[in-house]
Amino acid sequence: MHRLSIDEIIALIQAGESFEAVSSDYSFTLKIEEYVPFLCGAVHDGHQFRPSLWKNCKHSEYERWYEEDPCTKEMVQTFPIVISGRDSRFEYDLNREPERAVYEDAWGKQLWNEPLSSEEKKLSLQKHANFYRVVHALVQKLEQSFRNVVVFDMHSYNWKRWDREVPVWNLGTSNINQNRFGELTEFWSNKLGTMQLPQGIMSTSKINDTFQGNGYFLKYITKNFDNTLVLATEISKIYCDELSGVIYPEIVRSVEEQLKKLIPEMVTEFEATFR
Repeated sequence: MHRLSIDEIIALIQAGESFEAVSSDYSFTLKIEEYVPFLCGAVHDGHQFRPSLWKNCKHSEYERWYEEDPCTKEMVQTFPIVISGRDSRFEYDLNREPERAVYEDAWGKQLWNEPLSSEEKKLSLQKHANFYRVVHALVQKLEQSFRNVVVFDMHSYNWKRWDREVPVWNLGTSNINQNRFGELTEFWSNKLGTMQLPQGIMSTSKINDTFQGNGYFLKYITKNFDNTLVLATEISKIYCDELSGVIYPEIVRSVEEQLKKLIPEMVTEFEATFR
């Protein structure tokens, strides 16, 4: 994996080159094995938290991990195009617009002992802006090459905090064109519901049950690109113990292996719809 500047990454994308890189500030990774009409994103996979923020943060490492989306990159890592955040959402949230990307409080708890300096905020927001410069160049290149593009926007959520039964998979669709993409979102939700998971876990799937798909990653791409469908796909954290931080690798691997089959089937259905 090469360490590249944002300008170098964008130049390679525009030239149609295959590569695997980490951004020069180590804030995200991008792999392009070949140019295909879909990509996978894991914007909340990251856990890095820069040292200059450690002493000022009220939240423990576990509390930060609890709200992140561990293993979401791993679940899609074998696909040709994967972009993934490496920094914690507590440093800056790639799934929020720039104005709200740097938290003041998080899940009912003040985040900082002292308000962040303008320099610290500027550094975080520059990372956020750099990520979206690359996202824009990437989706633009794919639309130019294939016209119609699918983005698998992978997330996870804490199911134990809900006081009702919640699905293993939730698909958020409130910010996509239902007239154009409604049947495709139903198709994807149904596919996710067919998974056979270890430990006797029933793979249930619903649309807009726990979350509605209001993330900035989806909104940014949908606003700027007319022919790209973003599927905000959330798995409940059945693949770990939310309360201890223990990961269940057999479930992560099972999800990864089954997505190897289901994502191509979704892409085929998408291409057939717009052929």
